[in-house]
Amino acid sequence: MEQGATNYVTVEIYDQTYHLSGQDAEHIRSLAAQVDAKMRAVAAQGRTVDSLRVAVLAALNLADELSQATGTGAAARVGHARASSLRGLLDEVLEEERKTAS
Repeated sequence: MEQGATNYVTVEIYDQTYHLSGQDAEHIRSLAAQVDAKMRAVAAQGRTVDSLRVAVLAALNLADELSQATGTGAAARVGHARASSLRGLLDEVLEEERKTAS
């Protein structure tokens, strides 16, 4: 495969399967595992079983963790890249949720 080519990887987040694209499948799997863990932690502590609400609360928790992380230079760039990846994954989760709710 050419360098820079997009790969597809299948992950499971909160008992839902997603087919995601990106250049680093292992990184995508790692992010998906983090999102899944955060959603399960939120669900375990909350009163809602609505997966959309759980996803939003998990996203808020992840955003808060990221905003509290301090760093400059390379660390800040990594944090921003990670936030962007998580935002993209959340967008896909929410879009899939909207499709299945319709």
